[in-house]
Amino acid sequence: MELIDIGCNLTHDSFDADRDAVLTAAIEAGVAQLVVTGASFEGDRQALELARARPGVLFATAGLHPHHADQWDTEGEALVRSLLAEPEVVAVGEAGLDYFRDFSPRPAQQRCFEAQLQLGVDSGLPAFLHLREAHEDFHAILKSFRDDLAEVVVHCFTGSREELFAYLDLDCHIGITGWICDERRGTHMKEYLGQIPADRLMIETDAPYLKPRNLRPKLKSHRNEPRLLPWILGTLAAVRGDHPADLARVTTANARRFFRIPAPGAESRP
Repeated sequence: MELIDIGCNLTHDSFDADRDAVLTAAIEAGVAQLVVTGASFEGDRQALELARARPGVLFATAGLHPHHADQWDTEGEALVRSLLAEPEVVAVGEAGLDYFRDFSPRPAQQRCFEAQLQLGVDSGLPAFLHLREAHEDFHAILKSFRDDLAEVVVHCFTGSREELFAYLDLDCHIGITGWICDERRGTHMKEYLGQIPADRLMIETDAPYLKPRNLRPKLKSHRNEPRLLPWILGTLAAVRGDHPADLARVTTANARRFFRIPAPGAESRP
């Protein structure tokens, strides 16, 4: 099976000592391509550097996570805008709202989210979005921009069935992580995972976070890795009643279409 990890925080310092080995293990596990998440201004630069070092295998996003929204200013906006012009950068984000942590004031989060959605409109690139316990404000802001945006994915979706269909009604894609492998907090999702249209579904590890808790055999390390994406796929396939190979084909095709990335070895995006 050939898989694409649409959200991997490969710039995280937990990968500094063995990043190449992590990538090798992922490729050996069938993860052919990865989108490296940009979540801070420095992380955006690093994500682009990684993508340039592994052309055709790694791609990058550029944006500012809501945790850092109070850092958004004209200089930061200019940086993100310039990065979005680079061919290795395939989406705006990680942008959105996080009212669970509230590391940045909510008004600052909202302003930062709106500014990045406008960058999505201006660039024509897809939007890679973060949502946690902020559905009403997130949905209202996204809806106000949606007609002018290209593709949108609500990554690491963990919300309710009603919230899911609100985003499907906005023609959004849904990113599924190892959250569904967590018996403490992911069980409610199993009631609706089968109702997500196959052409709206993509998978991700969000590594180094969200290591699948149902992994067998268990790993001693707490770090999640992109090589574990097949386990998430298998859990998702079992819940949906899909054959893993079929689900792999569909989610991989969705990711390539969404991010406009070629298969490995194909001609690079102009």
